[in-house]
Amino acid sequence: MRNLPSGGGHYPARMDGLRFAFGTLTVFPARITRWDRDAARAGMVCAPLAGLVVGLCSAAAGGLFLLLGAGPLLAAVVTTAVPALLTRGLHLDGLADTADGLGSAKPAEDALRIMKQSDIGPFGVITLVLVLLAQVAALYELYGEGWAHGVLAAALAATVARLALTHASRQGVPAARPEGLGAIVAATVPTRSATCATAAVLTLCAAAGLLLSPYDAVRGVLAAGAGLGAAALLLRRCVRRFGGVTGDVFGALEETAATVALVALTLG
Repeated sequence: MRNLPSGGGHYPARMDGLRFAFGTLTVFPARITRWDRDAARAGMVCAPLAGLVVGLCSAAAGGLFLLLGAGPLLAAVVTTAVPALLTRGLHLDGLADTADGLGSAKPAEDALRIMKQSDIGPFGVITLVLVLLAQVAALYELYGEGWAHGVLAAALAATVARLALTHASRQGVPAARPEGLGAIVAATVPTRSATCATAAVLTLCAAAGLLLSPYDAVRGVLAAGAGLGAAALLLRRCVRRFGGVTGDVFGALEETAATVALVALTLG
């Protein structure tokens, strides 16, 4: 970071970024020591790593249930539930609030006010039900192909979902409000950093897929691209509709990327 001294300053900056990523995106006990845009930049670049840890936890839970004799449907439900528990349901809540805001035929200021309300409207409820059903159905199909397909899909989807947040924090993407998570992370990540993070995640997807077959390596990369593409379309819509990003929009992007990536893995 530019405000840190050269030499030994890089390690503390990385640790600040990891604390920011895990402290804001998970329930893991990571004490955030800095709440500024430099820490936010490092944190959003580290977001895929937080996603990988969440994905591995959900994959382990699903795999354990299969090992204990549960069928692929129950394993899929457990795999879907774990990320919600490890994020206190914040991303699902953001998805519902964003759906209500987008579904309302009101100006941006009123739509943002709707998103801040504690209740969930009909658009939010419908979106939550359909997204969770899609995630469970996709994981059920993948576990049906074999336990390895299911656990790798869970890790891939969670990682790609947080990579979508890295892209949503790119320079040039404004915040819709002057306060909140959206304001602190908006426009902090340089395009080059987002590109490097993307290359690392896609390489990881390909390497994980190769553990199964060359076809699965290609399928993993394409699924990751589909998830990121869907999140990019939603991001564009939200920026136009609300004037920028919010914490709720980040939740919607995460759930969208994860769901589309899982569904894409079932195709072909």
